[in-house]
Amino acid sequence: MKTVTQFAFVAIFVLLSKVSGAQSTLPDFTELAERASAAVVSIEATRTASSQRAGADEAVDPQDMPEFFRRFFGQPGMPPMEPRDQVSSGSGFLISGDGEVLTNHHVIDGADEVVVRLPDRREFEATVIGSDAQADIALLRIKAKGLPYLKAGSSKNLRPGQWVFAIGSPFGFLDNTVTVGVVSGVGRRSMDASQQYTPFIQTDVAINRGNSGGPLLNTDGEVVGINSQIFSNSGGYMGVSFAIPIEVATNTAKQLRESGHVRRGQLGVAIQNVDRKFAKTLGLDRSVGALVSSVTPGSAAEKAGVKVGDVILSFNGIEILQSSDLPPMVGNTAPASKVKLRVLRDGKERELNAVLGEVPSDQSSASTGAGGGDKASAGVLGLVVQTPSAEEREQLGLAANEGVLIARVVGDAARRAGLREGDVILRVGRTAVASAKAFSDAIAEAGDSEAVMLLVRRGEQTQFVAIAPRKAE
Repeated sequence: MKTVTQFAFVAIFVLLSKVSGAQSTLPDFTELAERASAAVVSIEATRTASSQRAGADEAVDPQDMPEFFRRFFGQPGMPPMEPRDQVSSGSGFLISGDGEVLTNHHVIDGADEVVVRLPDRREFEATVIGSDAQADIALLRIKAKGLPYLKAGSSKNLRPGQWVFAIGSPFGFLDNTVTVGVVSGVGRRSMDASQQYTPFIQTDVAINRGNSGGPLLNTDGEVVGINSQIFSNSGGYMGVSFAIPIEVATNTAKQLRESGHVRRGQLGVAIQNVDRKFAKTLGLDRSVGALVSSVTPGSAAEKAGVKVGDVILSFNGIEILQSSDLPPMVGNTAPASKVKLRVLRDGKERELNAVLGEVPSDQSSASTGAGGGDKASAGVLGLVVQTPSAEEREQLGLAANEGVLIARVVGDAARRAGLREGDVILRVGRTAVASAKAFSDAIAEAGDSEAVMLLVRRGEQTQFVAIAPRKAE
């Protein structure tokens, strides 16, 4: 009995020692948070009532206002509601001793007055040096000297599972709130399509309204990101937060400081993911790379020899696992830079050299329609297509020898692929089609393929769609 008791005691002692040892390896954020908090600020952005009145001339005529909105904004003949100052709050952090502050663009967007409050309760009206919506970064300056500031680290070596912590002012009044978690993922695509050039850091650090613009720090107390977004069905934190890598932020700040705007490299391609069906058709053993669905005439890509249907496998030696990896690589490379592309074409890899162009300041868009012409029956893809008339080609912006229109979608596979009436099919595989007959011939040549790749244009968007052939209905 004594032996059993001694054994049990030893076992418990060993277990407690292991638990104690595990706890001792956990990071202590106490000193890190205390030092970093001195450089984290609260930001209050105000859009004044007077500026709102100035924009009232562009307001919608009440007679043109839907009934639902009239209930909330008043009926014609009623006194208009008096505008009030609109105040939003966020966080930021000092990056220099002479008062430079980094925060999010969306924190100060449209503001007439921006006030920065330091941890010691001093307040300063800030000057906006520059702001960039695509990176969601703003650079501010306050008139103060000898301030504590945070050191930029590196996000390039972040791995899922690493400890990180955030400091900010959630809900606009809980200053210097510290939250801790781990990196959940890196290189995440933004939920906002306008931010395609940012490879976000995903964490489980608690972030709420008011935390935007605050720093994400590593266990050395260095800034590795700027907290920017959450994924939420409720409007509050649900365990998924996103931060802008510090390299993107500092590069943006440098350009805003030097020129007031941000320049981004442009390759000139539209791309999409390579899914399992595409991989087999293209001769890939796994679903990697960025499939080129269109090439802009006169672009860097066209000059380098990139073709529709190519799969870009790497950019300057960095492998592309999914299509969303490519835009940040290109956008964060300076215009006129020489870059190397490794592409797959017809089952063979080749290397291309390109000189990047520059992303224009604005983009134009156009709409398209559909009409009649000679038709091809549904066939094995469940699609009825027709040759566009000269008038339709002009309306759609098509050349005389370009594309066929989808007149009807009758097959389940085509519907699941998202095809619909009015879409333009430009290619079947690598074969360009310009008539219903050419489309039918190209489908026949595909034979018993597991999937047929169609290059489809809808509006200004062009992408490949894979459809499994079926027996004619």
